[in-house]
Amino acid sequence: MEEKEILLKTIEALNTTVSSLSATNTSLQKRIDELTAQVAWLNRQLFGRKSEKLSPFDPNQLDLFSGQVPEKASEIKEAHDIAVGAIKETAEDRKRERRNRKMMEDLPVLERVVIEPEGIDLNLYKKIGEEVTRVVEHKPGQLYIKEIVRPKYGLRDNTALPPNGKKSVEIAAMPLLPINKGIPGPTLLAEILLQKYEYHLPFYRQVQQLRHLGFKASESTIDGWFKPAVELLKPLYEVLKSEIMKSGYLQGDETTVPVLDKTSHKTNKEYLWMVRAVVQRLVL
Repeated sequence: MEEKEILLKTIEALNTTVSSLSATNTSLQKRIDELTAQVAWLNRQLFGRKSEKLSPFDPNQLDLFSGQVPEKASEIKEAHDIAVGAIKETAEDRKRERRNRKMMEDLPVLERVVIEPEGIDLNLYKKIGEEVTRVVEHKPGQLYIKEIVRPKYGLRDNTALPPNGKKSVEIAAMPLLPINKGIPGPTLLAEILLQKYEYHLPFYRQVQQLRHLGFKASESTIDGWFKPAVELLKPLYEVLKSEIMKSGYLQGDETTVPVLDKTSHKTNKEYLWMVRAVVQRLVL
């Protein structure tokens, strides 16, 4: 008797479910019919013939028969220049990456640093890739590559909103490098400046040394690193200058240097000055 009652209740529940699903199906079918009719109407409005009136103009669409084109010309040119600049920058980045890979192809990878983004909940995010930045470092008698790896995480549920203060894709910020988008690490730049100013080794001789160590750099490449590397030392220069000028006993000397003026294409006589604080034994 109990089994019979259970079966009857089960049948009754199933019948109720069937009725509910049938009603839902009818409602959804009605909605589909309504949307189909709306789509058909929109297609007729967009692509069919209409004699009553024309579609309203898009306010962002320029009118060929009005004076809007000259007024918008500057905006169009600005947008064009931005787009062209972005394309050129991307092409230059790819060219620089190929050149850098060629220079570093014979160097070993001896150091790998992984930088994870902070505050990532791995229950909500999954790893979708990584960004790898390679810089060249120096140690006595050897050049090597240091890899900076930044894993990239995306939301597991693409339809979910990211948590407060987070993005749908998270990656750690790139640490500061001595030269923006450059491949030399601080140890390599320090060695280049040391060789030039302490041991008076010109760049073409340093290029020969670097190639013996497996780094296929050119003299123009090293020369391009020189100015931004020296600019990093400007705060030290200002401190040294301040300390020297505090001295009560200074010695100075000058020498002339011919400098080519890029505008007039003539050579001008310029001066280099050396100042020495005798007591402190500081030189600028």
